[in-house]
Amino acid sequence: MNNVNLINYLDIHPEVKTALEEGKPVVALESTIISHGMPYPQNVETARETERIIREYGAVPATIAIIKGRIKIGLDDEQLEYFGKASGIAKVSRRDMAYIVSQEVDGATTVAATMICAELAGIHVFVTGGIGGVHRGAENTFDISADLTELSKTNVAVICAGAKSILDIGLTLEYLETLGVPVIGFGTDEFPAFYTRKSGYKTNISLNSEKEIAKMLKAKWELGLEGGVVIGNPIPEAYSMDEDYITKNIDVAILEAEKLGIKGKDVTPFLLDKIKTATEGKSLESNIQLVYNNARVGAKIAVDLAGCL
Repeated sequence: MNNVNLINYLDIHPEVKTALEEGKPVVALESTIISHGMPYPQNVETARETERIIREYGAVPATIAIIKGRIKIGLDDEQLEYFGKASGIAKVSRRDMAYIVSQEVDGATTVAATMICAELAGIHVFVTGGIGGVHRGAENTFDISADLTELSKTNVAVICAGAKSILDIGLTLEYLETLGVPVIGFGTDEFPAFYTRKSGYKTNISLNSEKEIAKMLKAKWELGLEGGVVIGNPIPEAYSMDEDYITKNIDVAILEAEKLGIKGKDVTPFLLDKIKTATEGKSLESNIQLVYNNARVGAKIAVDLAGCL
């Protein structure tokens, strides 16, 4: 798709457009975390604070969503509020994008869809909470997130607190290895598990500074090695949850989802809501804090990457 065609689909916020034209650092953010990941008003408060943190560390935030069929690269305050309050907004991955755009309706972008839109706009750093992956029991259901295949072909670095701990993390890492996606542990050699700092699974790369990561991204893409990079940034120690405690609550929530026949893209929001209730809101606070932590690291990587390109 060429730039002339993209004009028919993309609206780039003026602040983001100026930053991209001037070669300044820009960080993409997803909108599903607002519309499907957290309750109101915490979702909007988190989105605004995440954007503030990214600006504080020297980059420009670009929250991505689809509004009336237009792909928005950067949302204003009114649009953030809309996505936080509105019900029935479609959850959009690669499979859904053409339909949502052509029907001129609203859609919240998942990790996969945000990566696609970010690359179309020329943004190569993306901050989220946790990536999707191989679901537990996937040997029977074949439930594997499109985030993983997107990472194999879209040139965007994804800073996350690991894979959501409702997933099969071991199989998720195996699948990423098969796809040739580098998985970096930021300041750790163990892949984080979203609510907890450790998963029991090693990363294939460990780097200790944002500058090192930026240099690796530059080398990867200049060598023509297509695809993204997963940067696992552990949740801050103060907000990390007890592994046995959170695992027990996840197992109970998964059993309930199975009994109710909840499948596909409805699984993750259902499980996150059940876990939030079971932990009396502690998991939501952890979720919010890990996003802020990822925003700090992602902004620094974007700044360093802009400095070496």
